[in-house]
Amino acid sequence: MAQQATMEEAHAQHPAATAGSRAVRALTRPRVLRSLISLVIVLGGWELVGQFVLTNKLFFVPLSDVLRALVELWEKGELQRHIGASFKAIGYGMALAIVIGVAFGIVMGASRTVADYTEVYLNALYSTPLVAIAPLLILWLGIGIASKIAVVFLISVFPIVISTASGVRNVEHHYLDVARAFGATRNQIVAKVMIPAALPFVLTGVRLAIGRAIVGVVVGELFGANAGLGYLIYTSGQTFDVPSLFAGVLCLAFAGVSLTWMLQKLEARLVRWKPAPLED
Repeated sequence: MAQQATMEEAHAQHPAATAGSRAVRALTRPRVLRSLISLVIVLGGWELVGQFVLTNKLFFVPLSDVLRALVELWEKGELQRHIGASFKAIGYGMALAIVIGVAFGIVMGASRTVADYTEVYLNALYSTPLVAIAPLLILWLGIGIASKIAVVFLISVFPIVISTASGVRNVEHHYLDVARAFGATRNQIVAKVMIPAALPFVLTGVRLAIGRAIVGVVVGELFGANAGLGYLIYTSGQTFDVPSLFAGVLCLAFAGVSLTWMLQKLEARLVRWKPAPLED
């Protein structure tokens, strides 16, 4: 007992050391370690190819040039402006898509009548290349943030609707039988059984929508904008500023990975009853 108390006092006196040990344990997990190894290989290969294989700076640049361009853009304040513009559109558009997509998906999955009336239009719109109407949205809403939000919403809402509806429809029958046996009403079954059981499907739909949202904001900014990472990529391409072009692409890739990782952590907390993946 005395030894345990001494260890607890040591941890209390050195919280930074405890946090550091947790970070080390997290980094040495097999999945994280494999990801870090693959990242080092890819980034190292990028640098080597840019330095010794594709040496024409009009077509390809090494990673060091891209990092240098990122630092220069940050010091000028341009990178912050472009990131802020893009992520504001992604944030508003994704929030709107999650609220409307989840609500409509639940109704569509729980009601066969609603599905019969709307499913054909949903499938038609989902298979339509909505990026083709981006110029029309910009014409209607202007080159400000409203048109970017509309593009992000239209591109990202359909995976959420379809995944949510599938989750509600695929609830295991014995859950529903138990709820009915205890006298649950239809609304209680939807709220207490269907929605919690469909949560993994909902989060999967949101994960798919994140990638589509990033594509959507870039498309919107390519067709008409005065700021944003898509605008940075477009103007850098027009002026043959390849390092800045790759800097914009790298920021978008990092954003996609970061948002997906945060959603996976949220899913692990919200869906604790879901079977854990095998570790090998």
